[in-house]
Amino acid sequence: MTSSWSQRRDVSPENARLLIERAHDELLAGNAADERLGDVRALVRDSWRRSLASLVGADALPPLDLDLEALAAYRREHPLAVAIDMVRGLLLPGGADESGVVVAVGDASGRLLWVEGDRTVRTLTGDVGFIEGTNWSETAVGTSAPGTALTLDHSVQIHGAEHFNRLVQPWSCTAAPVHDPETRRVLGVIDVTGGVEAVTPQAQLLVDATARAIEGELLVARLRERAQAASSGLPRRPQRRVEATHATLRVLGRNKAVLEVIGDGIETVSELGPRHAELLLMLAVHRQGLSAERLGELVYGEPDASVTLRAEMVRLRKVLERTAPALVPQSRPYRLGVQLDTDAHQLLSLLGRGAHRVALAAYRGDVLPDSVAPGVEEFRDTVRTALREALLAEASVDVLLAYADTDAGADDVEVLRLCLSMLPARSPRRAGLVARIEKLEA
Repeated sequence: MTSSWSQRRDVSPENARLLIERAHDELLAGNAADERLGDVRALVRDSWRRSLASLVGADALPPLDLDLEALAAYRREHPLAVAIDMVRGLLLPGGADESGVVVAVGDASGRLLWVEGDRTVRTLTGDVGFIEGTNWSETAVGTSAPGTALTLDHSVQIHGAEHFNRLVQPWSCTAAPVHDPETRRVLGVIDVTGGVEAVTPQAQLLVDATARAIEGELLVARLRERAQAASSGLPRRPQRRVEATHATLRVLGRNKAVLEVIGDGIETVSELGPRHAELLLMLAVHRQGLSAERLGELVYGEPDASVTLRAEMVRLRKVLERTAPALVPQSRPYRLGVQLDTDAHQLLSLLGRGAHRVALAAYRGDVLPDSVAPGVEEFRDTVRTALREALLAEASVDVLLAYADTDAGADDVEVLRLCLSMLPARSPRRAGLVARIEKLEA
């Protein structure tokens, strides 16, 4: 399969890139019949149109569909889990940290389950949301090798400018779907992302061969399991079911937290008062449990607030019994019987995975900003400091400039000076930064 950028054979790769960028601009401007679209490969042109029909944003970050807990449980049960070592051996032999590419394995819906490879490339691609748990289907981010390969059900190469999403256009990728060896149902997708080395004919042959090797390995493992079951007379072991209930407490930029609970295919959303939000947040942060004295200290600022605490816990239990019975706190010590995630913990997880741009997009403000509960104030400072330090240490200048436009970064001279040092000498943004710094230091 040809890997040329456009349908024109009389132009250089650089000029081909410019032609595709102009065609992309015309399509987004509503000129779907513009003649420049004739310079784009039919495969890409059709994918762009599907992306438009799905109302995909050309500058949007991919949605994070799976947090760390849900991701870990899902990966354990996914059919491709048994083939991860094979993927590493075939696509990341030797020094994976300096391979120049990242290798991703996704499910049939386009959600990335494993992302491994070159450390620098992982940091840079993570900045545009190419991380475990995000959705890279065509309906989520538009044209990309993983999503388009799943849509077309065959291997695909997408060169930088051919991506529908502008944030991803610095990268190129090759992907191939993986099928169930017996039913031919799509199980997932294998992707290699990097520079031009990720879209050579050899790269496509290797990714295709890896997908076929995985299918062969799955079939061999399945036949072996059946043979063992038949010889022992034992029934085949059923797969474990993943716990369906998932709860998230949203506290960023909110004084009244929002509790989202999903179970048995039903989603319930309820708003909590300030005190109930503080109590539930402290139990989510201190998952090992808290004594009545310690919980009273974290919420009320004094350890001898046990009478007030008990009364409020009774009211909180009644609220949760109606909206989320599984989250009703246990006592001695006070603790939650099931996992409660928070959007603040999700943000910290994104920072840990190097997804700075996604983390900043998820940062809607401080944790319960009006709360004066000591435990909340401490956690609020932890989240804000972690975000700031991670961005200062590793984020790109575009992400830092976006952070400088938030309430948290608006008056941060160190952030503004770092942005100034990272911008090109002739950048039109420099004048505004200099003015802000001078005003803050006056």
